[in-house]
Amino acid sequence: MKDQISLLIDIQKIDQEVRSLNTKKQTLPDRAAALDQTFRAGRDRLEEERAGLEGLNKLHRERESELKAGQDRLRKARERLLEVKTNKEYQAILTEIETIEQANGRIEEEILVLYDRIDERKVALRAHEKEFEAIRADYEAQRRKIDEELASIDGALQEQKARFEDLVKNLEPDLRRRYEMIKARRNGIAIVAARRGTCSGCNMNIPPQLYNELQRSDQILCCPNCNRILYWDDSANGQ
Repeated sequence: MKDQISLLIDIQKIDQEVRSLNTKKQTLPDRAAALDQTFRAGRDRLEEERAGLEGLNKLHRERESELKAGQDRLRKARERLLEVKTNKEYQAILTEIETIEQANGRIEEEILVLYDRIDERKVALRAHEKEFEAIRADYEAQRRKIDEELASIDGALQEQKARFEDLVKNLEPDLRRRYEMIKARRNGIAIVAARRGTCSGCNMNIPPQLYNELQRSDQILCCPNCNRILYWDDSANGQ
């Protein structure tokens, strides 16, 4: 029976390791999702800034075209000025020239403002592109780490599964069922040590007769309070 108890102790260690690995594994998708969200937010922000700069460049091109058209109109008006025959016609063309010059002046001012805004946007964009490259590098490193952790955990789980199968085939079927039943009811802990007269599972005192029987380790005995399987721990009992 001592061999069966030793098997149970080793099997429970495997169960606890598997439980710990699965708990760790379950946190990885959340970590990956948080990383993805941070990366997408940085990328979206950068794309918005690039789109904003392109919008300013487009507006600048439009104003340049309007200015060129205005300058053409001004040149033609001045050419017509040389051909007028009446004072009335002369005054009308002068008014037209003045109107065109005012319009061209407003466009030139707008173009100058756009130049400044474009320059500011370019400086900000370069800074954010640099920041985003740092975010990208960190993101890719963290994602690689998560993938490596996941692969490592899967490998460890496979290893623990093989160890479990190797051990459990030597365990008596009835004892295995009993172990599984207690484990399910006691939060994964089915077998615990008896230490200095108490059950290390529930910390209740063990009856003296039961405590003495445990030292022989020749039968499966359970704690009368928590019903976990008890085993004698030499190191904890000063032996």
